[in-house]
Parts: sequence; structure tokens; C-alpha cells
Amino acid sequence: MKRALFLLISAMTVLLGCVPGVANAWWQNDWSYRKAITIDTSPKGANLTESAGRAPLLIRLHSGNFQFDGLQDNGADIRFVAADDKTPLNYQIEQYDAVLGVALVWVDITQMPAGAAQNIWMYYGNKKAPDGSKPAETFDADYTLVYHFNGAAGAPSKDSTAYANNAQNAPARIAEDGIVGRAAQFNGASPLNLPASPSLNLGAGGSFTFSAWVKPATLAANTLVYGRRDGANALLIGLDNGVPFVEVDGGAAPLRTAAVPAVAANQWSQLAVTADGKNVTLYVGGKQVAQIAAALPALTSAAAIGGDVANAPAGFAGFNGEMDELRLSKVARPANLIALDVLSQGAESKLFNYGADEKQSGFGFGYFGVIVKSVTVDAWVVIGILMLMAVTSWVVMWTKATYVGTVDKANGFFVQRFREVAGRHLVGLAHTDERSEEGQRLRHSSLYRLYRAGVAEIHSRVDGHGRTLITAESIEAIRASMDATLVRENQRLSKSMVLLTIAISGGPFLGLLGTVVGVMITFAAIAAAGDVNVNAIAPGIAAALLATVTGLFVAIPALFGYNYLLIRNKNVTANMQVFVDEFVTRLAEAHRSADHSLAAE
Repeated sequence: MKRALFLLISAMTVLLGCVPGVANAWWQNDWSYRKAITIDTSPKGANLTESAGRAPLLIRLHSGNFQFDGLQDNGADIRFVAADDKTPLNYQIEQYDAVLGVALVWVDITQMPAGAAQNIWMYYGNKKAPDGSKPAETFDADYTLVYHFNGAAGAPSKDSTAYANNAQNAPARIAEDGIVGRAAQFNGASPLNLPASPSLNLGAGGSFTFSAWVKPATLAANTLVYGRRDGANALLIGLDNGVPFVEVDGGAAPLRTAAVPAVAANQWSQLAVTADGKNVTLYVGGKQVAQIAAALPALTSAAAIGGDVANAPAGFAGFNGEMDELRLSKVARPANLIALDVLSQGAESKLFNYGADEKQSGFGFGYFGVIVKSVTVDAWVVIGILMLMAVTSWVVMWTKATYVGTVDKANGFFVQRFREVAGRHLVGLAHTDERSEEGQRLRHSSLYRLYRAGVAEIHSRVDGHGRTLITAESIEAIRASMDATLVRENQRLSKSMVLLTIAISGGPFLGLLGTVVGVMITFAAIAAAGDVNVNAIAPGIAAALLATVTGLFVAIPALFGYNYLLIRNKNVTANMQVFVDEFVTRLAEAHRSADHSLAAE
């Protein structure tokens, strides 16, 4: 019965968990909402055949995939959690504007899948939550500089990495229409000077990665996007009449990549350059377009973005156009990560699918929350009484199931021992030491208590010579005594069962009473307000019906438990009746044999 009761309660819990609007798993209860975001690298999505490892991905939220309701004004309560709904993910909010309905968030995905889909969760809706953004931890330690160009006009560009390689000056101006939020605009005469930081130094033959989105306003000869010169050594990245190039100068003849297709003016293109100590590789739009066999020279001077006219060789000019999402790394990033950056950062990305917004389950949330908030005081009183009845019935079922199970097991042991002893000595088990292991097992048996009552009657019929005198009348008297004990055992089995019958019959009626009163109050309130519409009626009626549901919640488990216990009790009672008949029959047979022996003497 205990197992059946446990399964029954579990089933009721599962059914309650299936109420519409209720979610089963939740990261932390302080957050009211969440949204599933699917990162799809399968052929239907981004179609990545190799994993890119750890990567910061751009989550674009707008009015088409997010409602911007229930958050703090600055989005500080946004949190991202891995698919296990347990592991928080680092993130950085680049832009958040609830009025315009736009948010740009970089999320640190610790392991990108290849050819598959994985979910992450975005939680929000906690007005007391502090800002959880962690820019320095969103980008791994191999990134030495990351500029989003999302600062105010006239302010030096800030580095999002832990190295704090902030620019020495501000861009010429800030444009609002970058590939990712805002962008830096260059006029060809005012480069953006990077700091002379040890973390940005390049050793001879060292590894390096540059990536940025560029939108040239004009196409001119040898315009520099990135320039770094240290004496005779130089690394130059730029556009030659729109043709991307990389030039490495180690003090001998400069090496430049071969001509590749030109990028278009006034259109965004992503440029990336990697150096691994053996080759310098140029990427455009996430695809490798050129490569030269060369190693980088040692460079410790400050670099410049958007032109370095003062230090560049003759014939080079500054960049005129916009630039966004500038990144430098001290390692050669793999080709699949560069391709992933383009997929993630581009305006149209097949990498992400945004699920529906979910509201937390439980009291105050979802459809069930609407019902709970509409419950009146009188209905809460009825529901409280019903819950007390439910708990009482569950306790009764548990204790009665435990008791009848113990009695049934002990009766089985007694019957076995009685059959072994009765043939030799009918009253032999009555002398069992109750402190022994056998006595401890027998004392829980209702049959043993019947047996003890019968034996006590037999011992009361011993004459002065120590002989037991059993007549036909004595046997009937012994049966009557055992029947009285059987009645008391049945009363013990039936004790508290009336509480279950009250729960079964009274629970639904009490719940119905709460529903009727709730409906009456709802219609009275509508009549007083003079406003008749479904939005005014539905919550009150739904809340009133909660009392009936609670009544059924009380009655259904009690009904199943009562019927189960009733069958078990009847089986125990039948075994006791059979034993009384067997004991009396054996007693009559034994004393008839004794009487015949005395007559023969």
C-alpha cells in the first residue's frame, strides 16, 4: 500500500505539473521569465561541419523575437544558462534599448556543436537582480583587444577584454548603423591609436589574429585598416582600391598577398588575418582568399587603426569609411571560428532560432497564477479545510497500510509456526518468550492474539488435580471468547477508516460549496460594477472552480486508498475467522481423543 500510495501522490503531482503555462524546470525562482535560444549548426541552420570550440556569439533581440516586457530598464536582470538549466554563461550587453526594442548581447558559448543543435536559456524578469554582465570573462584570455565602438561620441574606444587595452583617442565620429550596433567612422586623416601594451606586442614568428568589419566610403589605393611599424619591421592590413591585402615587412623585401576580388564601397565586409609562425592568411567574409609563406617580425611599437600615415611608407593612405567589431588575438584563430564569427555577427543569421517566452510555474505564474490571484477569502478558507482533510487522509492511509502490512506478515509467520507445533502440542506456542526474536514477530499477529485468548480459556478450565476439563459447552465458551477478541481486532483494523469516508464523501461537497459561493460573489461583483465581459467573469469563475478541483484532489486518493485498505482488512478478518474455526476444531478433536483414552482405562 505504501508503494501504491507513493505512486498515486506522484501521479497527482505530475498532473498538476501539466497545467498549461507551467514549466517543470527552472534555473532560479527569482527570475519570472525565460526564452529558449537554439544554436543550430545542422544543415538546416548554419551548416558547420567542424566544432569551433569556445566562441562569443552575438544574440540579437528585437521586437520580432522578444517583447522587452518585465525587465529592468537597462536589462541588468538578463541571465544566460546552458542547456542543463544549471550552468550560468558569461555575457556582455553591448546595447539595450527597450524603447526601440533592440538589444545586442555577446554570450560565451563554451563549446560549439558541429552539425547539431543545442539550446541555451535566457532568463529575465527579476527587478532586484544586480547587473550580471561580465565582459572580461565573455572573451577568452587569448583575445587581447575587443572594440565594439559602442561608447559615447568623443570618448576613446574601450576594450572589453581583461587586458583593458583602451584606445588613446576617440574615432573621428560614431555612426549608429554599424554591422553590430554602433560603429567607428574614419575620415582618412585621424587614425585610432592603440596603446603600447605588452599584451599587444608581437614576438618574431609569433601568432596573431586580426578581424574587423569594414565599410569603405571610397575605394582608394593602399588605404590602411591596421598599421604597425617598428623600424624596418611592419605589418600592414588594408584595401588597395577595394582589394584586401596583407603586407609583411621583415626588413628585406616586403611580402604582400596576391590580388583577390575587391570589396564593394558602402557595403559591410569582414576582414580577418591570421599568422601562425609559418603562414599569414587572409580571410574575406569568413573564407580564406590568400596566403603567403611568412612569419611575423617582432613588433613592440603602438599600432594604429584606420591609417598610420606618419609611420607608413610612401603611397599609403588612411581609411575612409566605417569599422565595427575590431578584435586582436595573440593566437592564430582557426578558420571555422572566423567563419562562425561572420555567421553570428552578420545581419541575417541562420545560426539562431528563438523560442517562445515562458513564464515561471507555480503560484503567481502562468494560467494557474491568474486563477490563484483571483481566489476570494471565503474560497481560501474552504481550500484550507480541504487541504487539512487531504493531509489527514494521507496520514491515515499511510499508517493503516503500514499496520495491516505488518499484521498480514506476522499472521503468515504465525500460521507457519502453528502448523508445525499444533499437531504435537496445541497450546505450545503460548509459552513463547515475548523477548525472543520469535516472540517479537508473533506479538504483531492478530491470529496470535486470538490464539492467546483461546489458550487462556483452556488454562482456566484446569481442576484441582491439574487436569484440563473440556466439554462441549466449554468449547462454545472458548469460541465465544475468541470471537470477542476477533471483534476487537476488527475494530483495530477499522480504526480511523471513517476519516477516509468523510474525505471521500465530504471533500467534493465542501469544494462544491466553495465554488458556488465564489460564483455568487463573482456575479455580485459584476452586477455592482455594471461591467459584463469575459475578462471580468472568467478569472472569478476559474478561481471558484479551484475549490471543486481541490475537493476532488482530496476525494480521489482517499477513495482509492479506502478501497485498497478495505480489501486488505477483509482478508485479515477472513483469516482470523478461519483460524477460530480451525483452533476450535483441533481443540474438540484433541479432547475427544483424551476422553476416549480415559474411558478405555
